[in-house]
Amino acid sequence: MAIRRTNPLLSELSGVTGRLNRLLGRDDLLEHEGISGAGDWAPAVDILETDGEMTIKAELPGIEAKDVTISLDNNVLTLRGERRTDREISHENYHRMERAYGSFYRSFAIPAFVDVENVRAEFRNGLLTITLPKKDSAKGRSIEVNAA
Repeated sequence: MAIRRTNPLLSELSGVTGRLNRLLGRDDLLEHEGISGAGDWAPAVDILETDGEMTIKAELPGIEAKDVTISLDNNVLTLRGERRTDREISHENYHRMERAYGSFYRSFAIPAFVDVENVRAEFRNGLLTITLPKKDSAKGRSIEVNAA
């Protein structure tokens, strides 16, 4: 399986450019590069850790659960999916088009302490939540100190 590397600075720069254009009153609604037809987008994610598990939450509004796949191979968790348009995109009908459509692909390195046999995924209201429980051996424990 190939891991696709992307430069997060490029997507951030694109967002800054869009905000500056809106601030300065420039309207790019008829420019083709403002429409993401190539499907090159990535959903926003939060990754958090507690004593017992790690959780990945991905925002996937407008996507159905059947259009999302999750795989775990060699400690790499991969999210794939696609946001489809409702109909054919016609430039003359849109005033602005900021939502990205097409396929997405995100990969995350998973620590060795994750119990891969018990990973769970839940999709509700456009939020994908993946729970990665820790192995019992990875959970901390207290060690009593004996005075001699």
